[in-house]
This record gives sequence, C-alpha cells and structure tokens, in this order.
Amino acid sequence: MAKETSKQKENLRTRPPVVVVLGHVDHGKSSILEAIKDLKITEKESGGITQHIGAYEIEEKGKKITFIDTPGHEVFFAMRSRGAKVADIAVLVVAADDGVKTQTKEAITHIKKSGIPIIVAINKMDKSIADPEKVKRELSQANVLVESMGGKVPCAETSAQTGKNIPELLELILLVAEMENLKANSSKLGEGVVIETYLDPLRGPTATLLVTDGLFKKGDIVGTSSAFGKMKILENFQGKGIDEAKPSMPVITLGFENLPQIGEKFKVFPNIETAREFIKKPEQEAQVLVIEPGKDILNLILKADVSGSLEALKEVLKNLPQEKVILRILKGEVGEVNENDVKLARAGKAMVLSFRVKTDSIAQGLAQREKIRIKGFDVIYELIQYVREQMEKTVKPKIVRVDLGKMKTLVIFRTEKKRQIVGGKIIEGEVKKGVKIEVMREEEIIGKGRLAGLQKNKKDIEKGKKGDEVGILYQGDVKIEEGDILVFYTKESRKNV
Repeated sequence: MAKETSKQKENLRTRPPVVVVLGHVDHGKSSILEAIKDLKITEKESGGITQHIGAYEIEEKGKKITFIDTPGHEVFFAMRSRGAKVADIAVLVVAADDGVKTQTKEAITHIKKSGIPIIVAINKMDKSIADPEKVKRELSQANVLVESMGGKVPCAETSAQTGKNIPELLELILLVAEMENLKANSSKLGEGVVIETYLDPLRGPTATLLVTDGLFKKGDIVGTSSAFGKMKILENFQGKGIDEAKPSMPVITLGFENLPQIGEKFKVFPNIETAREFIKKPEQEAQVLVIEPGKDILNLILKADVSGSLEALKEVLKNLPQEKVILRILKGEVGEVNENDVKLARAGKAMVLSFRVKTDSIAQGLAQREKIRIKGFDVIYELIQYVREQMEKTVKPKIVRVDLGKMKTLVIFRTEKKRQIVGGKIIEGEVKKGVKIEVMREEEIIGKGRLAGLQKNKKDIEKGKKGDEVGILYQGDVKIEEGDILVFYTKESRKNV
C-alpha cells in the first residue's frame, strides 16, 4: 500500500460509525433496528427504506450513524472471514427475560475476533420477568464485563416495544465512536465493502456498497475480486438518486456486469481494463464430493432473495451435524425458482428450498408433473429446522444384529429333513420363540437356522432364561449334534441421525 502523503493526511476527516447489531434469534435484534428506524426515519422522508438495502443511516444530535442490517451473525462472520472490515462497533442484543444463549456466545466470539468495541443492549425490559442483573452475570461468565459490574463494556437496558432507552443506546454508540476517533479521506478514490447483492428483475444486478474510505461517484468504474462495471446509478438507502457517496455511507449501485459476492472489497479504478485485471481467477476447487461408504446424502437447491440471506443459509447448513447424512448444495443462487432449478432437482434427485422468493408458473407446473418438492420459507431458522427433519428421514435404516443368548445342546430327541427337536441348557442371556439360530461347533460357525418352537417341562413357552433346561424345534440345513453351542439372535432395523 502506498504511503499517505502529508496532503492526504490533511484531508482526513471524522466519519460516522458503522454499527452491526447481533444476538440470539428472538432476542429483539430486528425489533431494536425497527425501533431506531421508527424513531429516526419518518414518513415524510420518502417512505422509509428501500427493500434489500442491507444498511441504513440515521441522524442523532446532528451526527450520522450507519447500521448494517444483516440476517444474522453468520453473514457478519462470512464477511469478516473474507478479510473485510465491515463494522466499527457491535451492539450485542440479549433478552432480559431469557439471558445468554448459544447464539449470543457465538456472536461474542465473532465480535471479539473482529477486534471491534462492543455495546450491550439488554432488551425486552418491558417484560414482567425481566432480570437484567442475571443477564449481566451470565455475560461476565462469557467474558463480557459491563460497566456496572466493574468492566469497560457500555450497557443500555432497552425495550424495543416501548422505545425505552433507544436514544440512550444511540448516545452510547456516538460516545464509543468518538473514543475510536474514526477517520477517512474523502479526497482519494473510493473503496469499501460489498454488503448486499440481489438480482432486480427490472434493473439487473444490484449491489449495496459500504464506502469505507475515499469518494465514490456516479459513473465510477468499480471492481471487486469477482465482478466489475461502470456505476450508472447511485442511490441512498431510501432509493433517492445521488451523485456521490462519502465514507461510512451505504449506497445502492447499478452497473455491475454480474453480481459481486458479499464481503468482497471494492475499489474505484481509472478504467475498465484495470478493474478487469483486479478480478481473481477462481481457484479450481474440487467439485467432486467424496462420500464415505455407509453415509446418506441429501441434495439441496437453494434460492434466496438476496446474497446476504444465501450466505447465512449456507453458513448455518454447513455447520449442521453430518455424521450420518451429508448435505450437498447442488446450487445456491439469488432469484426466484425457475424451470432450470426444477430440471436440476430432477437430475440430481434434490429438493428445492426457497427463501423469500416465489416460484415462476413454468417451474411450478414442471415440479408438479415431475413430483419435485419445492418448499418456501420466510424465516431462516424454520428452513434449517425443516432440513434437519429431512436429514432424519433421509437416513436409510441400518440392519443391526442383536445377540440374545446361548444354549449348550445336551440331547437330540428327533431328527427330520431340515428339522430337529433338541434339548439343552441356556448358558447365557435368554431364548425367544421365532429368533434366528447360529450353530457353533468347536468355536466355528457351521450353519444357521430358526427357532420354530420352545418348550420347558413339555409345555410351550415364549421365552427361556439363563439356567433353564429347554427343548427347541430347530429348522435349518445343518444337523445339530450334542455339545454344539446354539447362539440365538435377531436382526433389527435402526434409524437415527
């Protein structure tokens, strides 16, 4: 990286903080974001927020804050794993009536790895069973020590339902941002991170870019490691046309020749040729999935509304336990379910799962004729639960041998073709009518048969136990002799994931 000149250093200016809100599902992450929008983005400001933006700006006491609105911490992690600095501050939402959960701990891990400061929002304070002190104690056990417990992590006790302490939460964000001394240079060529992409049926490839440094203008040529193009249209988070975007500003762009991936870094280039050179040649990954013997496979085709949703789905599915069933995503794509998806599902014996997208009429008709399952969802965790259930159903039953007991043959009463009546003593376990028999002579298996009848003291019984002397009706090819050991067993069909 080129060393900054003194002139560039002079052009450094304070920029707004970029905030990501993370936490356990149902703890109020989305509700807090909605409460902030309701408080700060009014109807007269052109009707709220453009769908699929993935980020928005608010103003508090004359200062701007950018919020990244992702489907969950999986997306945040996916972005960070690509080396992108996505946010400056993380707000961790924990429900006052529920406490620290598995996803809370996962979010804490991701935040700490990213190295950004954390603010805790203990939400749902309107609930009668709210217990913020219990939440603080649980957070301390997860190595997040809030200020009231002697730590350094700021904490607000909020209610998205009533709006309680939402302004105080915004004040904390501005205070932490001031301490972080966030700076950027608006005089250089723009650069930043792709935070959302989707395919608009009318406008084509559409991407939300977060400018992290420099000035990004309409008509600029932009490249990422997977896509490039001349930006024909720039819009702010409310869909209003703009001519330029400054650091920390989310901007909707049209002009990419294909969809870039979320989490990729973008740069402004002087011309198309240099932008094209910036594209990385995709590494030839092995497409053949090696499946161990005895493992079953569930093939999936995923269709989602936006790249963020698709990333989240892939991330969660990848982490599902796959000891017995392998999940294989034949295709993951943004856009509605179409005829090609159904054809691929037919060829790959897959099910189609759609997330917040429709199925076109041609695909619906073909799916009905070919009996291909297309299942739609609006909530990520409902889709994941459905996949878990399908994994359980996919497991083929395994036939397992269960040994029941042993008998030492003491006397041969009667021998016929393929049938014998013999007597003996049960030396191990138990014997049941109808089970299979293995005949052992001098510790070698010499044949197999079936127990067709069982008697004790010349009376029919269903079961004999260790120590009993019984007579059995044996059916089989091999002839039993005195001294042979008979092993009794069954075969069971067992199924579990």
